[in-house]
Amino acid sequence: MPRSLFGNEAQTKNPSGSFPLSVKPLVSTPEIQYDSLSQHTHLTSSSHPLIVAPSPRILAYLVQRGRIPAPTMSLVTVEHQPPFVEAKADVFVPPPSVITTPCDPWPRPYYLSDGLRRVRPYHFTYKTYCKERWRDQGLLEIFASEFRDRPAEYYKEAIEKGLVVINGKTVSPDTKVKNGDIVSHTLHRHEPPVSAQAIGIVHEDDDMIVINKPASIPVHPAGRYNYNSIVEIIRADRGGGWNPLPCNRLDRLTSGVMFIGKHRKAADELTLQIKARTVKKEYVARVIGEFPEGEVVCEQPILQISPKLGLNRVRANGKEARTVFKRLAYYPPLKKIHDTKDGVAPHEPGKNDGMAWKRMEGYSIVRCLPLTGRTHQLRVHLQFLGHPISNDPIYCNQRVFGPSLARGDDNSDNDEDIMTRLSRMGKDEVAEAVAYYDEIVDKYHERKAEKMTGESCDVCGTELYSDPGPHELALYLHAKRYADMDGKWSYETPLPDWALPPAGMEGPREATDDTDPLAIDLEKLGLTAEGERPQVGAQNI
Repeated sequence: MPRSLFGNEAQTKNPSGSFPLSVKPLVSTPEIQYDSLSQHTHLTSSSHPLIVAPSPRILAYLVQRGRIPAPTMSLVTVEHQPPFVEAKADVFVPPPSVITTPCDPWPRPYYLSDGLRRVRPYHFTYKTYCKERWRDQGLLEIFASEFRDRPAEYYKEAIEKGLVVINGKTVSPDTKVKNGDIVSHTLHRHEPPVSAQAIGIVHEDDDMIVINKPASIPVHPAGRYNYNSIVEIIRADRGGGWNPLPCNRLDRLTSGVMFIGKHRKAADELTLQIKARTVKKEYVARVIGEFPEGEVVCEQPILQISPKLGLNRVRANGKEARTVFKRLAYYPPLKKIHDTKDGVAPHEPGKNDGMAWKRMEGYSIVRCLPLTGRTHQLRVHLQFLGHPISNDPIYCNQRVFGPSLARGDDNSDNDEDIMTRLSRMGKDEVAEAVAYYDEIVDKYHERKAEKMTGESCDVCGTELYSDPGPHELALYLHAKRYADMDGKWSYETPLPDWALPPAGMEGPREATDDTDPLAIDLEKLGLTAEGERPQVGAQNI
């Protein structure tokens, strides 16, 4: 037997394989001779440090036989004191060069006045990663060219004060922005006002809220809008711990049926159902001129011309698109163009931007049944048919499309000219009017529709805008009804005010089966339901 197993200090190899590594007894036990354990040797725990104690079963057996006394237990009082912790002297930590908020006031700083929902100005920090087009450009150059709602002098001063930083650090105006950089801008935020119209509840259960979305309110925070959004307004109403989950999307200026999921499972299920085209959608639009009677089918393909400008056109190489239209009412112009005591001529509120002909033609209320879901499908098809939506800032804009408003135009030769004219108008005047909730507006041009008041903010010195007019708060397009194809559910909203008969004229105020596109027999028109793949027929209007 090796000596290391029996010496007073056993030695063994350490993890590296070298000697010595001493193993000393961990416990000292009474010196008891265990005669019964061996007939040839007498081992004691004290002389053999590797034998700390016999097996508990053997000890119990020896106690039972009376060979050794039974062990006794006792409790002793041990003084206990908390460990000594050396007090550290207060060390001054300098504050960061830029304090990023983001400010999240609760409750939300809303207030209502003059028919508008307003947000009190608050400090906020915008953060964004370096965009590809920003790479290796100077910081001041980027802000001066991309964010034109403020002059270059403001951004130069903001950078020098540390209000505009890169990766949280103060930099100079000439600093080049690199790929992966995070650009932050802390400012006193002024949100545009929106309509104070309440968000109507069409239906509510444990899974879903069906709302009647007012026009002028974006669904999600985007661009200049944050708390003045559907998601934030509902969150403020229901409590900050709840996260509204929109299932369908509407333009900021479009009103009508929207689905808000109360939990992720319900939201995902309805979103998939809408994407699978198993939901019928019915819209109401107010268009210029006398729309034809009967069912009008438009099957012109639609191509996205400029995502930045929100421009789509009818093009042969576009995506397949189908819409069924049916006139609900036509209101011809009164003999007297100007307002009278007895009634009001059916013209657009406010100025007509040099398009007096819009007042001369009167207008129609048209029901729209999209069988596909292309971006701006209803607006593009109505323009192609020669009856664009009356206050559409893009497709009913004579300054962009000329006197004919591109009726029946599927020629791409003039696309560049149209985009040039559209760009000159200012991006926000058109793009904010049509941007979906998930499209971020990159450039913040000054909107021509908003006019400066001549006043400025006492806190940040920002020049203040006047309130938007009624014609800037709504597009004459309303999502009136959504229905399951199998008839499991159907949700409908009333006609908006602009679709009701004008003063002094008679006209329908509610839907009827005769004027309901959802009651149209699509098979008679050579079409199939939205969930199927219909054949493209010869009936192209």
